[in-house]
Amino acid sequence: MQPGFLLAASTLAAVLGMALLEDGVCKAPDGKNGSPGAPGRPGRPGQKGDMGEPGRPGLSMSNRGPRGDTGEPGFPGPPGIRGPPGPPGPVGLAGVPGPPGQKGRAGQASEQPRPAFSASRLSPPRMGSTVVFDRVITNQENAYNPQTGKFTCSIPGLYYFAFQVVSSGDLCLSIAKNAQRVVSFCDSNSHGILQVNSGSSVLNLAVGDQVSLTTDPARGSSIYSGSEADSVFSGFLVSPETV
Repeated sequence: MQPGFLLAASTLAAVLGMALLEDGVCKAPDGKNGSPGAPGRPGRPGQKGDMGEPGRPGLSMSNRGPRGDTGEPGFPGPPGIRGPPGPPGPVGLAGVPGPPGQKGRAGQASEQPRPAFSASRLSPPRMGSTVVFDRVITNQENAYNPQTGKFTCSIPGLYYFAFQVVSSGDLCLSIAKNAQRVVSFCDSNSHGILQVNSGSSVLNLAVGDQVSLTTDPARGSSIYSGSEADSVFSGFLVSPETV
């Protein structure tokens, strides 16, 4: 007999000898595990799962952590709208007096214009409300007009005007500037005797302003005309306007 045949027969006998008898069926023993096969293709997506259990509650917003470090300062913002002015502050202390200025040049009083006038009332025309003093006593610079009873300013500044008028009845007189009454003086005379009504005022005049003495016929205008007493109207420059 061939040696190979004997080896195969003996091997088969050994395997059959190791077979188990189960339910009358002869069963061979399990073989060895084979090597892993190649990976299969991906399967189809599965169905959506059920909702999970609620998670633990998060930290409360009222529980703040520790304060962080101060950051770098940002860029300056645009200026806001200007607010209303505040109340004035208290007056400060007076400053130190400044050094004296240079001495001015001496003026020539004779070269300065000195408008001044004084006129009395002789027999002016009885018309209108302006009292005309037609007899000139002084009329420096010819600023007073004895025909109209008006003084016309040629040098701006402060002027002083005064009058003393004799009356035998009620009298109300006004110093007028450009035909507008500035100050009025009234006197009542119920006895019919001669008495003096007087008044004065300082006026600030510009070039071309006119000053006169006016009456108010509704309140009395009985200016006396006679040789016993004179009525006088005067005016002069007190201080010229400085530039």
